[in-house]
Amino acid sequence: MIPSNIFRSYDIRGIYPAELNEEAAYLIGQAFVKYTGAKKIVVGRDMRLSSPTIFDSLSRGIIETGCDIYDLGEVSTEMIYFTVGNYNYDAGIMITASHNPKEYNGFKLVKKEGKRIQFVSGKEMIGAIGKETGIKAKKFGETKKLDIWQDYIEHLFSFVDINKIKPFKVVIDAGNGMAGKVIPKISQKLPIKIISLNFDLDGNFPAHPSNPLFEGSAEQISKEVKEEKADFGFIFDGDADRIFLIDEKGDFKKGDTTLLLLAKYFLEKNLGKGIAYNLICSKAVPEFIKKWGGNPIRTPAGFLNVQKGLLENNGIMGGEISGHYCFKDNFYADSGFISFLILLQIISESSKKVSDITKELSPYATDSEINFKIENKEETISKIKEKYSDGKQDYLDGVTVEYKDWWFNIRPSNTELLLRLTIEADTQDLLKQKSREIKDFLSLEDPR
Repeated sequence: MIPSNIFRSYDIRGIYPAELNEEAAYLIGQAFVKYTGAKKIVVGRDMRLSSPTIFDSLSRGIIETGCDIYDLGEVSTEMIYFTVGNYNYDAGIMITASHNPKEYNGFKLVKKEGKRIQFVSGKEMIGAIGKETGIKAKKFGETKKLDIWQDYIEHLFSFVDINKIKPFKVVIDAGNGMAGKVIPKISQKLPIKIISLNFDLDGNFPAHPSNPLFEGSAEQISKEVKEEKADFGFIFDGDADRIFLIDEKGDFKKGDTTLLLLAKYFLEKNLGKGIAYNLICSKAVPEFIKKWGGNPIRTPAGFLNVQKGLLENNGIMGGEISGHYCFKDNFYADSGFISFLILLQIISESSKKVSDITKELSPYATDSEINFKIENKEETISKIKEKYSDGKQDYLDGVTVEYKDWWFNIRPSNTELLLRLTIEADTQDLLKQKSREIKDFLSLEDPR
């Protein structure tokens, strides 16, 4: 039996080997073929310690159905997306647990859908693992090596004009993840000087957690940017599909601020197009998008919701606070490295320092998302609705309540007994006042 909790809304992820082991990988491989009907599947993996073993078992499950595997080896997650979207392959699997701690592993699953890729959620896979799983085909498939690096890098650079990128000094923290393999290949074409941090691929994550948003993860790059007097820096997560910007002062920039930088770049070339963002982004996001002649597309939290908003509303790109940025011309998939190159060009075309550029796009006082452990989530949300009934409310994801000079969203976690609170105000004093007010009303202590 495979624990049901590893099948998540967006992917499959669990602790190795207690929750996700070789047998589970074998069965999931067979189930994925059954679910997609694929004949040719691209598979890649990150640098996690269990990834080679998981790959072997997953591959055995796939080829025993008669399906062929095209092995990319160690790659970033977005290279799976590119390969499925750009070539004649039916589906793809990336073996990764993204930004989770080292004891985790998992799968990100996609299939080809016309000119885009379609993400397959972990929950969709549960029904495919049944009594038929385990039946072997009369003729097994084959495993073939595949090298798409040259085409992939050309695709990345198609989004920018390399001649406009200045010779900046840039600190890049790969976090011992897959950016440590990709950035050296990209940098050969760039005029910038890179100061490398944690580029050795190491599934133990010796430098810091693979989640850039985890407390303390950005301390090393912040210090390095200041000591080296660098122009700015970037930090990636473990599988390198998320990216965060660090200014010349060593300050970590929130994902929605970076989204605005990218949005302006695309709207200058595609006036009137849609920019997707999720509802916990700053209210500055829709304000600036409208100001620049774009169409703001508001979605529930979660990257797949941003992608869906992009697809359904003729959007050109989208993003969220967690550092995922997706692009129509990237098969509607996210890419940390496309974002990296575009940000280099954006900063190059400005005469201002990064701290000044981003300050203009961050006019409001915000706090980090706060998680509260709550058993009766719906009852608590009902109390919030009643308490703040004089505000403008909507229920796209949990409840969002808006006032003239502040707003908040409180929404339930899909997988845990948690409520997640996001709050923003016109001033820092009002932010502190309202944040404390909500916590006191719920009789909760801030767990941070």
